[in-house]
Amino acid sequence: MNVPADLRYTKEHEWIKIDGTELTIGITDYAQGELGDIVFVELPAVGSQTEQMKACGSIEAVKAVSDLYAPVSGTVTAVNTSLETDPQRVNRDPYGEGWMIRIAVTDQGQIDSLLTADAYQQHIDHV
Repeated sequence: MNVPADLRYTKEHEWIKIDGTELTIGITDYAQGELGDIVFVELPAVGSQTEQMKACGSIEAVKAVSDLYAPVSGTVTAVNTSLETDPQRVNRDPYGEGWMIRIAVTDQGQIDSLLTADAYQQHIDHV
């Protein structure tokens, strides 16, 4: 199971890469493995607002449909449009080409509530 040390995580299996006040967000290697083959990804519109830990999209796989939760509140600044035609990028490269959205965070303090890589690893070890 790949859990990069330089990212932050949610208990709902999203990852967050911090770049100043902008965050890149996707689902973890664990999540894509549990979902199986991803066939469709619904993402929020650029400019829309997210609220911390509220659903902002969905991921449809052969086995199940799962919500994409916003790890922080903010404004969506970009979406990975390549997932419209190739949603399995999430399966192949969840931390790279399989990223989903970018958010301009409105409350930097919310980042502190997210899990470190070690804490996330402990969480999935007990799921």
